[in-house]
Amino acid sequence: MANPIRIGLVGVGKIARDQHLPVIGASPDYTLAAVASRQGTHDGVPNYRTLPEMLAAGHGLEAVALCQPPQARFEAALAAIEAGLHVFLEKPPGASLAEIGLLAAAARARGVSLFASWHSRYASGVEPARRWLAGRRIRAVSITWMEDVRHWHPGQDWIWEAGGMGVFDPGINALSIATHILPPFFLTGATLSVPENRQAPIAADLRFTDAAGTPIRAVFDWRQTGPQTWDIRVETEDGFLVLSRGGAVLTIDGRDQPLPPEAEYRGLYDRFAALVRSGASDVDLNPLTHVADAFLRGERRLVEAFTD
Repeated sequence: MANPIRIGLVGVGKIARDQHLPVIGASPDYTLAAVASRQGTHDGVPNYRTLPEMLAAGHGLEAVALCQPPQARFEAALAAIEAGLHVFLEKPPGASLAEIGLLAAAARARGVSLFASWHSRYASGVEPARRWLAGRRIRAVSITWMEDVRHWHPGQDWIWEAGGMGVFDPGINALSIATHILPPFFLTGATLSVPENRQAPIAADLRFTDAAGTPIRAVFDWRQTGPQTWDIRVETEDGFLVLSRGGAVLTIDGRDQPLPPEAEYRGLYDRFAALVRSGASDVDLNPLTHVADAFLRGERRLVEAFTD
């Protein structure tokens, strides 16, 4: 077995504590060498306030996982790449398409791996859904992604600022699945609901189609209360496929399909280890492209002010 990859983690927030740190700690492919965070710490490893401080300290780092808000991602990723480190980007990979293009070019020039991760693609039902849909004629697609922002992002003001993406922060998970299991599609119209006191939308109604003229609609909303909804329904000439619970459950014509246990972030880190050891990169920008198109083409509608 190859030696474990010495990895540093930047940004010790909810997603890092819930997913990244447990997976890194359990994986034989990695050794957590250090963390850097302005607001959190992790026991058992050196802790730093900033990425430059962590890089200056050394620790034999070979890679970093960046879990801070997307607005801060470019500067951190570029510094890590220039230091010769492989880079794992939490989703969304950045605040704009152009900056990710620059990072990809920098990684190629430096000979390191860049991974724009899309964790929802590693949900248990996604790959079986993609295989079942392959070659089938799709008649219509309906995507419903509704959750309670107060539960999932309490007090996170960055998410409402320019580059934070608002409801597209969870909505891009739906787009990451859709762009993986469906033929290529494009935006035809969008309505973005923006609170009077915020810069980013709290809801979005998106219309897409593909080369065959298939109607595809996605509705994202952060005002859901009670049970949360993360569903993708695909009508085909051979029946109905539904991915629910964010891809964790797959039904075909109402029948539950057998699936392996949930292991989204384990799948991401397995993929990153393979990229590092092969010297390759994986930077799929299709989900972020659809978000950019929605901001570019969408009609903005003001709604009442939001308070957390």
